[in-house]
Parts: sequence; C-alpha cells; structure tokens
Amino acid sequence: MSAYDLEKLKRKQEIIAKVKARKIDIITGPDLHCADWQIEGALRMLFNVLAPDVAKDPQNLIVYGGSGKAARNWDALEVIVETLLEMEPDETLLIQSGKPVGVFKTHDYAPRVLMANSLLVPRWATWDYFLELEQKGLIMFGQMTAGAWAYIGHQGIIQGTYETLAKAAEPFGGTLRGRFVLSAGLGEMGGAQPLAVVMNDGVGLFAEVRKEAIQRCIDHGYLMEWTEDIDEAVEMVKNAVSEKYPLSVAVLANAVDVYEELLKRGIKPDIMTDQTAAHDLLRGYYPAGISREEADKLRESDPKEYIYLAKKSVVRHVKAMTEFHKRGVIVFEYGNGIRQQAYDAGFEGAFAFEGFVKKYIRPLFCEGRGPFRYTSLVGDPEDIIELDEVIKREFKDDKILVNWVEKAQKFIAFQGLPARVCWMGYGQRAKMGKIINEMVREGKLSGPIWIGRDHLDAGSVASPTRETEGMKDGSDAVADWPILNALLNAVAGASWVAVHHGGGVGIGLSIHAGMCLVCDGRREMDKRIVTVLTTDPGLGIIRHADAGYERAIEVAKKHKVWHPMIPDTWPDNRRREIELVKKEVEKA
Repeated sequence: MSAYDLEKLKRKQEIIAKVKARKIDIITGPDLHCADWQIEGALRMLFNVLAPDVAKDPQNLIVYGGSGKAARNWDALEVIVETLLEMEPDETLLIQSGKPVGVFKTHDYAPRVLMANSLLVPRWATWDYFLELEQKGLIMFGQMTAGAWAYIGHQGIIQGTYETLAKAAEPFGGTLRGRFVLSAGLGEMGGAQPLAVVMNDGVGLFAEVRKEAIQRCIDHGYLMEWTEDIDEAVEMVKNAVSEKYPLSVAVLANAVDVYEELLKRGIKPDIMTDQTAAHDLLRGYYPAGISREEADKLRESDPKEYIYLAKKSVVRHVKAMTEFHKRGVIVFEYGNGIRQQAYDAGFEGAFAFEGFVKKYIRPLFCEGRGPFRYTSLVGDPEDIIELDEVIKREFKDDKILVNWVEKAQKFIAFQGLPARVCWMGYGQRAKMGKIINEMVREGKLSGPIWIGRDHLDAGSVASPTRETEGMKDGSDAVADWPILNALLNAVAGASWVAVHHGGGVGIGLSIHAGMCLVCDGRREMDKRIVTVLTTDPGLGIIRHADAGYERAIEVAKKHKVWHPMIPDTWPDNRRREIELVKKEVEKA
C-alpha cells in the first residue's frame, strides 16, 4: 500500500471514529476521503448539515424544522458514512427515510445517492400513523433540505425572506423604513427574519420561547436586540419606527401571548407573518399557557395532552393573526402550515389571509427563478467572495441580483461551510453552474463547489397550503410535478436527488423534491451541470405554463421550453418539420 493510500485510510478511520463517538464536525481542505468528489461532496454536505454551528440539535441528528433529520439514527448514520467512504464512482447509494438500504452498480453519469423520506401511502399519511412508525424505528421526517443533506443554515433562506418582505413593502414605496414588522419563531428558518427586515430598512419584533434560539441569532449576526420584557420591546420598536432607523428585537415570550397583548393594546404593525414550527404541533410548537420547561416535560410524559393544548393554542394563534388582518394589517402565512393546523383544530376562518407564495413569490416561479445555492466544499470563504464578483460581472444587467449580492457581502456571516444563496432564473443558473465548474478546473477556486437549492422552488413542490396554494387551474394538490422533477434531475445527471413528504407544512400536506450537484472541474460535469440546471427550473416554467399563467407561457415561448401542448414552445426545426408534414398530408 502506497503512502498516499495509507494516509487516505487513516483519514477514513478518523472520520468513522468521530461518528462512533457521536461527534460531527465540518470537513474542510483539499484531501479526499472518498473515491471521488461526487461522493466526497455528499459526505461533506452530510457533515455540514449536522455541524454544531448549523444544526438545531446535532446529538439527535435534528437539523431544523422541528424534527427534520439528516439520518434516522446514529447506527444508520455510521453505516451511511462507512458506505460513502467505500463506494466506487459508478455506484449509487439508496437512502430510505434516513437509513441506507442498498448500493447498486449504475454508471458514472448517475446520481451517487438517491433518497426518499417519509413517503406514506395517502390513506395512511397522518401524523399519528407517522409517529407510530417513527417510534418503531421505521421512518424519519426529512423536512426539506435536512434529509437531503442540503441545508446551509440561516444563510440559505435569507434571500427568500428578504425578497418576500421587499414585495410586501411595495405598498410603502418599496422600503420598510419607518415600518413595523411583527412575527414569531427564530428557529433555523425563522431566524433569517430579523436580518431580512433590517436589510429592508425596517423595524421588527419577534416572539420566541427558546432563549438559545435567540442567542444563536445574535451570535450569527441575524438579530440586534432581545428582552424578556414586552413593554421594553414595544418601547424600542416605537422609538425605531419614529426615528426611522432599522432595528430587530426579540422578546422571550410565547407568540400567542405577544400577539394577543398587542391586540389588546391597540398596537398595529404594518406587516405580520409567523415562522413558529406550527407544522409539527408535538415537537416543534410551544402552546400558550404553560412555560417552555413545563411544555418540554409534558411532551415526554403525555404527548396526547400536549397536542390537545397545542391545538387550542394554534387556534388562538391564528385568530390573533386574523384579527390583525381585519384591522388592515398586511398578514400572510410564511409556509409553516399554521392555517391548516388551526382549521383542523376547528377554526373555520383560518384561511382569511393568504400564504406568501401565492401572494408574493409565484410570479418569480413563473420565470423559473428560485433559490440557487452554492458552497465551498473545501471551506474557503474566498471562493464565495470570488463567485460574488463573477455574479456582479456576468449578470450586471440584473440589478436585483447584483443588489442582493452586495447586501449579502455586507450583512451575512458564513455558517458552517461558506455558502451563498442567489435567486436566479432560467438560463442564469445553467450559465453560473458552468462558469463555476470551469473555474474549479482552471484552479481559479480553491476546490470543488456544491450547488443546490431549497426544495421550495418553481417546479419541485406540491403543497396546497404553500407553494401550490390557489393555482390558476385548481391543480393545487397534484403531486405529479415534484416526482417528475426528481426523475428528470436523476436522469439529467444530478449528483444526488431526494424526494420527501411533509416539508414545512407537515405530514399529509406536501410532496417535494431536491437536487444537488458537485462542480469538481471535470469536463464531463460541464454537460451534467448545464443539463440539470436547465431541466430543473425549466420544469417549473412548464408546471406554471400548464396551469395557465400567462407569464410562464411567455417565458416558455421565449426560451423554447418545450411543452408539447403549447405550440409556440416547440423548437423551430421541429415546428418546420410538422408544418411540412401537414402540408404533405393536405396534398394527399
């Protein structure tokens, strides 16, 4: 065995030893532990989502979203890691709800990992049945990017939150300066809210029951101030609104208590939303009326009583939001399924206000625009800065994109592996992906780059209370699209592909798909990267064109995104052939 092979074996053993000791750290540097960077990229992203700086509860393998996990249990994680370390470059690992269940010889172009999480047969797709299976060790909740090894912390969601609030600010002249935003939930997704408000020059007040979540937001630069006194919090907000300076304040309190108290006092925000983990009433949501400590004990001792209290609380929660809506406040659900939970708990007026995708984001989806993310797999922040400059140069005409990158450089600290999110459209993603791979090949970056996205994207989700709420043709609940997305990305050459059930709205309410790519610099990856980053957003355009959205139809026609039922999307050469055949048939 060569000195290189001995050193590689030593590195493998060190990684396995850490996992056995239940210790997860991000992997950085140029040295390989796996057969190639396609597999190594999956290993490094798995470790990244579970890193203490990134994950909500790494000791229980929970990444975010209440209980969204990266692996079913530590035994499964250990075997996943051992398998990735031993796989060959033409093999594919199968992950069934966080457990490795097979490795097959496929081919170099195939994904190295295929994942399916929480996919229950519809009749049995309930939280009660899911929890029964989970207790037996037969299933795992993958949330969205947790179970797909694609979560990059607050830095992954920040632009979507920023852009949503920017759209919400349009009635105020396109800025939140001197405007008050009220929300709750500072977890791994909601934690981006305070900074997004400040980046839009607004003033935000955020309720959160977990002190450690508040502290993490402060440590990562996402939150400015916090207090346990609602009077003090209100006073800080009033002063900032009056003086028109940006400010974010958290109050250590239950969201229901804060909302009801503000209603009682007649305090009216300009914009209101909510990012408590309401999709999971047992493990993510804290009911009003009992302390956080009492709730944690009750959750373990009497889950049924806990859910009973949570249902009562979530009704009060949404009733308060509805009351703000009646008083003229701009109110929207931010994808946590809270309206559905309240409706199921008996509040028939729960859907009085809309969800954020229907209200603000769908026009972007019609253009194939969505959350394009990339990470330095070797852990070099300079690679991200270099790619920022590439975006500002190559997409200089996209003022919104350039403005975002400049703001991101100023406001956003890296978390885990250095990463960036940029909402890019059809054509832009493929162009940027190819540029990245070329830069890796030419040594202009320190090493390979991972590319991924949120599962919340143009054509990757069926979720009738979030991404596909109120579709123009009534196809809200049609789940064919995310399945087609996963199948298409797999055959197009993604490095790994995931299909999940549940996501941020809970069991029974969504199906969604994710994809990841590793830009390792090889020339054969150029085609795979361009193909995946064309088909992935392209399907989003087709999905919305199929539903009858004029903007999506326009984009499909302009870019010749081929939908066979829309004639003007056919490639020009195929259209000419069809016309010739028609003429010959007419002559005959």
